[in-house]
Amino acid sequence: MPEEGEGEFYGKNGEPRKYDPSFKGPIQNRGCTDIVCCILFIIAILAYIAVGILAWSQGDPRKVIYPTDSRGQFCGQAGTPLANKPLLFYFNIMKCASPMVLLEFQCPTTQMCVEKCPEKFMTLVKAYTNRKDFEDYKIFCKDGVTNTMGIPQILSLGLCPAMLTPSRPFTRRCFPALGKKGGVVTVGNNSHFDDGSGTMRDAKDLVDGVKNATVVIEARQVVMKIFEDYTQSWYWILIGLVLAMLTSLLFIVLLRFLAGIMVWVMIVLVILVIGYGIFHCYMEYAALKGEAGANVTLQELGFQTDFAVYLQIRQTWLAFMIILAIVDVIIILLLIFLRKRILIAIALIKEASRAVGHVMSSLFYPLFTFVLLAMVIAFWAVTAVFLSTSNEPIYKVFNETVCDHSRKTCDPANYSTSEEKAHCPDSECLFAFYGGETAYHKYLIGLQFYNVFLFFWCANFVTALGQMTLAGAFASYYWAVNKSDDMPAFPVFSALGRSLRYHTGTLAFGSLILSIIQIIRVLLEYLDHKLKGAHNKFTKFLLCCLKCCFWCLEKCIKFLNRNAYIMVAIYGKNFCTAARDAFLLLMRNMIRVAVLDKVTDFLLFLGKLLIVGLVGIFAFFFFSGRVKAFEDTAPHLHYYWVPILTVVVGSYLIAHGFFSVYAMCVDTLFLCFCEDLERNDGSAERPYYMSSTLREILWKNAAEDASSSSARQQDDGEVRPKQDQEDAA
Repeated sequence: MPEEGEGEFYGKNGEPRKYDPSFKGPIQNRGCTDIVCCILFIIAILAYIAVGILAWSQGDPRKVIYPTDSRGQFCGQAGTPLANKPLLFYFNIMKCASPMVLLEFQCPTTQMCVEKCPEKFMTLVKAYTNRKDFEDYKIFCKDGVTNTMGIPQILSLGLCPAMLTPSRPFTRRCFPALGKKGGVVTVGNNSHFDDGSGTMRDAKDLVDGVKNATVVIEARQVVMKIFEDYTQSWYWILIGLVLAMLTSLLFIVLLRFLAGIMVWVMIVLVILVIGYGIFHCYMEYAALKGEAGANVTLQELGFQTDFAVYLQIRQTWLAFMIILAIVDVIIILLLIFLRKRILIAIALIKEASRAVGHVMSSLFYPLFTFVLLAMVIAFWAVTAVFLSTSNEPIYKVFNETVCDHSRKTCDPANYSTSEEKAHCPDSECLFAFYGGETAYHKYLIGLQFYNVFLFFWCANFVTALGQMTLAGAFASYYWAVNKSDDMPAFPVFSALGRSLRYHTGTLAFGSLILSIIQIIRVLLEYLDHKLKGAHNKFTKFLLCCLKCCFWCLEKCIKFLNRNAYIMVAIYGKNFCTAARDAFLLLMRNMIRVAVLDKVTDFLLFLGKLLIVGLVGIFAFFFFSGRVKAFEDTAPHLHYYWVPILTVVVGSYLIAHGFFSVYAMCVDTLFLCFCEDLERNDGSAERPYYMSSTLREILWKNAAEDASSSSARQQDDGEVRPKQDQEDAA
């Protein structure tokens, strides 16, 4: 119980809980909370489903997958006449301003689907003189070209291009095969080409049509290689993730029976794993000494699409070694300064292990959360794709001579008999881009924003549901006098039912506040991206401050929400009341929060780090082929870091899922412990619910804190009279 001197402290941070003989844990007789927010959330979900249905009815993902010809038809789509023609060919690539024009389907020249790109130079005039060449040339012409038609007629009707240039497929489109020979731009190994009218032109004239394509092509090649690596290694990646899951489960089970030993084993192994990482980096650093090109700096090397190049530089391994050494030193220093608190945290982890042992189904609850989050992410992603592809094809008038109707919209179905065609005989009605001017198309940006906002809201709601469910289950354990008889038969399902039946509105309220902050952070990142070219230092400073403030605010809200959900799970109050009670309870136990709860979180983080390190080291030796035993078994990859990075990230998420159960259990037991101290005094009439071991260690810690506090007050009291005497003298 609090001492008399702490009355003023309690007054500032609320009144402590009073003894209530009828309180036996999570209240069963409770009512619905935050009903208004519950109704608002249901309406928002229904509207979200309506947006999804609308997007699915208007959108067409084929616009993302397949290129589109001048008639708006998809090249290479299965089940259509163009199924065997997956590539898009441009009659005159020089009319295209940049690659972005091509990628946005806005190039003012005829576009058609072809089976393959041209492989050699050829003009229509030259091909027309040879029957075989003309047959090959007609592959890149529209339907309706016959051998009896003359060249002027073919060109005036726009049935064939005036020339063909050697091209290569890129994003399913035919681009000129540009290169350099002796510093001169070439196409098909030639520095000049015939443009079809008898005029010889420099190959560099084609550059404007495919400008900046080299970087994009290299990036695309990297993506394709990464995709190939995944197809070759997905089986082994799954094995690595299963290994991470089994390792995490093994650690959790061992924590249940050997909590104290396992914590110290985790601490030692983490230090050893990081130490091995430092040793390995040093060996790689030393092995590259004297190698050609190994002393090049990262700044001199610049960005390379082949990341394996960085591993051939000594500076890379030196940077890794320094980073790991700093991390190792920080962990060791923290362990030295927190050695006494670690003993207390171990006692809390032991208590959490007992709670998990009585609620074993809690270990599998993260799988349920994962399934719900996967559904939310899938709905958001599919809706976003359909929204972005729900524009309609827009056709415009394109011509080479002056025309009043140029760039105006047109209808390709009846354009040959239209007034525009009569005024501009050489014009064509070609597909330009996807767009629309209906009310639906005008509000597409708003619908995309709503899709992102509801994604945050639903994802935060699912996370909050998991936190409240686990809190209710573990609170049932703590407040049960007889753990076997007083606990519900299925504590997780009971807590889940209470959360959904009575507190959907509370969960929606807390997740709404968090979602608003997150969407503001997204908008700030968007503004920062848009203003990157600006040189206003004040604007950059202001944006940086705002991003920092909202990041801190998001962390604070997550912490308050988490503890508010625990209080709701126990007492069944609304969100604001529960958040206030949780905040005041934590303020009344501020020292314990700082030195106990956070130390426990640190130890659990070390557990995650250990699992990631062990699985990551195994993945490194397997996929890199450094061990001869795995040399023949491991798949041959372009970048062995692709599966390694995937396994490491996946291992952390899996370990986080399992250890999050322990983290939630510790937080719940900690709040219940603080409540227990205020409600009861340990007498026969008001016994504590905490275990004897936990009570002994925590009371010992409280006594040490109290003695150190009183010692400081006594020292201050002795110093003040001496100072007064000196001042008087």
